[in-house]
Order: sequence, then structure tokens, then C-alpha cells
Amino acid sequence: LDAFAWGPPLLILLVGTGIYLTIRLGLLQVTRLPKAFQLIFTKDKGHGDVSSFAALCTALAATVGTGNIIGVATAIKVGGPGALFWMWMSAFFGMATKYAVGLLAIKYRTK
Repeated sequence: LDAFAWGPPLLILLVGTGIYLTIRLGLLQVTRLPKAFQLIFTKDKGHGDVSSFAALCTALAATVGTGNIIGVATAIKVGGPGALFWMWMSAFFGMATKYAVGLLAIKYRTK
């Protein structure tokens, strides 16, 4: 049961969800990229303690971590350069899933 749950069905579910969200959100990873760069590199006009760039760096540090860096090197060593292509594909579709999770967390947060 463990091998079935953590095998191809979970992979299909995760990638399928990413593809579905990418389509439903209108290719958000590409269409909103200019707006993302604009928000990162413009000066904040608000009165917050953390800038947009600092918040982005903190979120990326929490998401990526050391294990993912080691994992990429290991995948390239074991699987060859083709592994990099599939990592890019899974990361591209994973962006839509990450966006949806963050959006739902903000929408349903409670104090």
C-alpha cells in the first residue's frame, strides 16, 4: 500500500493538479511574470517592516531548502541531463499549485 500511495498515482495526481491549475489560471506563470518583476523591484510605499523583495527571499528560502539543492545534483548525476528537463517541467506546473495554496491560505486565514 505504501509503494502504491507514494508511487505513480501520487505523481500523476500532483502533476495533473498542476496542469489543471495552470490551464484554469490562464498560464499564470507566464502572464503574470512582468507584474511579479515590477512588484519586486519597485520601492514600497507602505509602512511595513519587510519589503517585497525580502518577503520573496524568505519564502524562497523556506520552499527550496538545502535538500532540494542536493537533490538536483543527485538527479543530474544519476539520471543525466534529461532529469533537469523534467525538474523544470514539474517546477513549472508546481508554480500554479504553490500559487493556489498561498491564495487559499490568505483567503481563509483567521486571527
